[in-house]
Amino acid sequence: MRVAASSAERAARAALSAVTEPGDDRIALRMRDAGAEATWRAICRGDDALDKSRVLRRRAEHVDGAEVLERAERLGIRYLCPGEPGWPAPLDDMAATLDFGERVPPPLGLWLRGEGDLATLAEWAVAVVGSRNCSRYGERVASDLATDLALAGRTVVSGAAFGIDAAAHRGALGVGGPTVAVLACGVDVPYPASHAQLLERIAADGLIVSEVPPGSRPMRAWFLARNRIIAALSAGTVIVEAAPRSGALSTATWTQKLSRETLVVPGPITSALSGGCHKLVRDGAGTLVTGSADVLEAIDRLGAHAPPDPEVEARPIDALPPTHSMVRERMRAGALETVGGLAQRTGLTDDAVETALGELAADGWVTRDNGGWRLGSTISPAETHT
Repeated sequence: MRVAASSAERAARAALSAVTEPGDDRIALRMRDAGAEATWRAICRGDDALDKSRVLRRRAEHVDGAEVLERAERLGIRYLCPGEPGWPAPLDDMAATLDFGERVPPPLGLWLRGEGDLATLAEWAVAVVGSRNCSRYGERVASDLATDLALAGRTVVSGAAFGIDAAAHRGALGVGGPTVAVLACGVDVPYPASHAQLLERIAADGLIVSEVPPGSRPMRAWFLARNRIIAALSAGTVIVEAAPRSGALSTATWTQKLSRETLVVPGPITSALSGGCHKLVRDGAGTLVTGSADVLEAIDRLGAHAPPDPEVEARPIDALPPTHSMVRERMRAGALETVGGLAQRTGLTDDAVETALGELAADGWVTRDNGGWRLGSTISPAETHT
């Protein structure tokens, strides 16, 4: 049974999140054994039993947990503590690792921006991550995978970085699916700055999540720490493109420590961007997947079955002929599509795609633009969410 934490507990955890490093397993062990309030008091008095006690004490002198919570509330940001209503059950697996060598320290709490319910979103979540400096192939695969997973009722989790992360978020948003962005900075900090609009869309239709307080600028080490939360929130992690030294591979490591499914998309053998992916498969550390059907099958083996079909009235999109539906679903949000490109992605002939586009355009499903085609607005994001 989930119960709300006391105000003192919440304030202590908020203060601790402002002075400790994300993913510190020594703090996590102290929290487990002594509790948040006692751990905070120990930091404030400079307890020598704590690692870096002097540094932590100096930081603590300028922090008041209640004020941190109040500032967040004024910004429309929520703070969720472990065990409270809305806390995702999958994250409980992190605390269970503290007794073993392969520790995955749980977050002290999570800062949330957006109206989504994290527990519900995490119930059917799949992570899609990869290289920032991705290829056009990787970007297309990430977008298509996220689109298909969202249409299958899954929440797409990623890190809002350049490249694969952004493509995954946009793929889910393009069909009205929920998506969760886990950041290495405050949930109110647009990072990277050019993703400010994307982050606003994510907050509107899903959630932005972080374990560091609002206003925090990203630190390099925090990116690796946040990857464990991406892994823990999801039933499985799909690595789309990752070079041998890519940070995305750390998400695979966390995934394995949590006994989640690590799923790997192959790439050209000539591409260094897929070298890390191929090594995961070669070492037996990841399962090769070539589409959303493979991903869902692998996750279902772990018992993370498909979400139940909602009891809703038939939608206009459900009445489309299969060919028309396939063409529309393969169109990427915001992209100018060509007949040839859609034919390649659907396996249909150019004539079949052109016929389908013409009939879809007549009903407003797609629009012709500058010699190409774009998604129309006949159906709202709420109607396409399944």
